[in-house]
Amino acid sequence: MAYRKLGRRSSARKALFRDLVTDLIINERIETTEMKAKELRPIAEKMITLAKRGDLHARRQVAAFVRKEVANAEGRDAVQKLFDEIAPRFKERNGGYTRILKAGPRRGDAAPMAYIEFV
Repeated sequence: MAYRKLGRRSSARKALFRDLVTDLIINERIETTEMKAKELRPIAEKMITLAKRGDLHARRQVAAFVRKEVANAEGRDAVQKLFDEIAPRFKERNGGYTRILKAGPRRGDAAPMAYIEFV
């Protein structure tokens, strides 16, 4: 199987990952289920790779995927933070920008939870 369907239609799954990537960029660490974190990792790493390129086309590609309505406490949107703060941190690094830490089961349904964060 190429990817996990996570019990959603393709449009709902794409919207889920857009939201998760945006939250990860703004907060730099989020808690989600282990399976969602494992599926989110390649998408987040691709966004960082695009941001490391830094050209206009890469910025537009990231802006097409990341949610624009969400902003951090300073009022900056996720695309701006990704290009200005996060990508320069990984300038010398060739991949492996995220880390997944297991957090234990969720109280309601015992789903395995995990933190995904930038290294």
